[in-house]
Amino acid sequence: MKYRNAIFIILFIIIIDQWVKFYIKTHFYYGEEVNVLGTWFKLHFIENEGMAFGMKLNEAPTGKLILTLFRLVAVVFGFFLLKRLVNKQYSKGAIICGALILAGALGNLIDSIFYGMIFTESSFHVAKLVPWGQGYGKLFHGRVVDMLYFPLVDTTLPTWVPLMGGKNFVFFEPVFNIADAAISTGVLVLVFFQKKLIHKKQEENTTTTTTS
Repeated sequence: MKYRNAIFIILFIIIIDQWVKFYIKTHFYYGEEVNVLGTWFKLHFIENEGMAFGMKLNEAPTGKLILTLFRLVAVVFGFFLLKRLVNKQYSKGAIICGALILAGALGNLIDSIFYGMIFTESSFHVAKLVPWGQGYGKLFHGRVVDMLYFPLVDTTLPTWVPLMGGKNFVFFEPVFNIADAAISTGVLVLVFFQKKLIHKKQEENTTTTTTS
């Protein structure tokens, strides 16, 4: 697989991810929820100031800056690593998974770097796209936009259930975005199919020849 094909995959995912985020940011007020397919697939607008599931390094602005810079370094290294995978002729599946992970990381990095500079605050009013520097925050201090919500099960647990009895239970509760989905897909496929994917093209050709 050629490097440019992997770049096309990355660009395709980023374009879709950013288009959806722009739409949600400029059409939904914070916390707004819309049913898409019944009650099990919803668009639910929230913003994530930190890592996955809202975790933070600390409450200080420097924590957010460190996290964004770490993401930036990771993305730069990711492009270098993806190029090596292509040059060393790793399997097409491994390169695609790498492109998915890199696209997701870059998609969320764009939010973290730029969104604070170009969007007004999201609250009870819909945010607006504004001239550079007139947004809700500083460069590298933007918040990641999340909107995909799949509460497949939303019920109250029986009182006899230990610790959680009588409480509301939701599965799947996290709200995420297309970039997160790309990262998760790439990672999970690599984890479950690593024996089939993590090999070089030459090794595949050697195995095929030996079998023949």
